[in-house]
Amino acid sequence: MSTAEQQIDHPAAVAAQTARFVELVRGADLTLPVPTCPGWTLGDLVRHCGGVHRWFSALLLRKVQERPTSRDVDLRLPERDEDYADWLATGGAAAAEVFAGTDLDAPMWVWGADGHARFWVRRMRFETLVHRVDAERALGLPSVIDAPLARDGVDEFLVNLPFATPFAPGVAKLRGTGRTIRFRCTDTDGSWLVRLRPDGFGLVAEEATEAADATVLAPAADLLLVLYGRTDRTAPGVETTGDAEPLDLWFAHSAF
Repeated sequence: MSTAEQQIDHPAAVAAQTARFVELVRGADLTLPVPTCPGWTLGDLVRHCGGVHRWFSALLLRKVQERPTSRDVDLRLPERDEDYADWLATGGAAAAEVFAGTDLDAPMWVWGADGHARFWVRRMRFETLVHRVDAERALGLPSVIDAPLARDGVDEFLVNLPFATPFAPGVAKLRGTGRTIRFRCTDTDGSWLVRLRPDGFGLVAEEATEAADATVLAPAADLLLVLYGRTDRTAPGVETTGDAEPLDLWFAHSAF
């Protein structure tokens, strides 16, 4: 676990992001399309996020040690659109209760790099944050993301992406002959070097200072949204330099 991650209260961050999400959807038109999630409405987005909260909570309660064979949980979906904000809030509150009673250092099954309960809390934090941004895009509202949290989100994304092939099969195509891509925050400390190898890809040690074949530089919040495909790499404030080929490969197959 990185020093930056240790300084972040992930349960509190999940609660804050959920509260913001609830504010956005309360009284909103749930039939609105979500431009960053093609084919989804705002209602679909709320159901997805609330469902994820409940599923992650169920995993933590059971301290699962093996990959689950089903994602079925009792969602208790409301019958009326006007009740979805409260439903989302209820799921967030239940998750907070689970967090409070969980040893976050307990070993358990995860799909990513950190085989402990804290993986799911950190993952839920960024799942909620990114979908909160999706809701803001659907409503035509600006998004504000705290730089230290965004920096940790970049780290969480890049550390776990090599393990995402079960639900993001395109990630398996992120291979190369040793070329590297550096992702760097311009408003806070944060620099990650990814090497594309014949057998896959992964992060190079943090202390690596070698020159990269291609570089993506942006403020932490923008860099996070670029990685998640919510902001285009050609957007103002985002700078790319070096060889375009590894960048084209990366952004074509790193969808999460």
